[in-house]
Amino acid sequence: MAGSSSGFVAALTVAALATVGFLGYQASATVPADLSAPRTSGSPAVSAAKKPRDGKERAALPAGSGTGVRVVYSMGGDRVWLVGEGDTVKRTFRVTPGSVDPAPGVYAVTSRSNTITGSDGAPVEHVVRFTSVEGITIGFSAAVDGSTLPPNPSVKTGGIRESRTDGTAMWDFATIGRAVAVIP
Repeated sequence: MAGSSSGFVAALTVAALATVGFLGYQASATVPADLSAPRTSGSPAVSAAKKPRDGKERAALPAGSGTGVRVVYSMGGDRVWLVGEGDTVKRTFRVTPGSVDPAPGVYAVTSRSNTITGSDGAPVEHVVRFTSVEGITIGFSAAVDGSTLPPNPSVKTGGIRESRTDGTAMWDFATIGRAVAVIP
């Protein structure tokens, strides 16, 4: 009897796993496309219009750029917003992206360094890191010499360069754990 009962339990287990697998497939097949995409955190999704904005609108905080106190980085606009309580823009400024971009999404500041040598060999300060892509660390920094030149496209760099003044503002605002919303 012991042998037949273990066979029965195995059959029930297989049937249960098949049912769970089928229900999981059925659930995933009916999820709207915008909900099925993976996110980088449990935070609400970030979206933004892809049409170019005119000069007056460039400084305005993009709709759909998240909520709460956060850094918003527009890859298409090469602009950053430091956003306080109640979606109040504390500061906005232009940046020069590295040659490697992060995926759109919501991240958190993971580490900071006061001064280091950047991945392009330049001395940088006020480094605020929030993710990595294929081993390339992505973060904001200011070149000590104040330059914001475009990166050499043949070198993989993740440094998003800002002026020294803007770098100081980012350093003061973007402490460990601060949300960073990256939009297209």
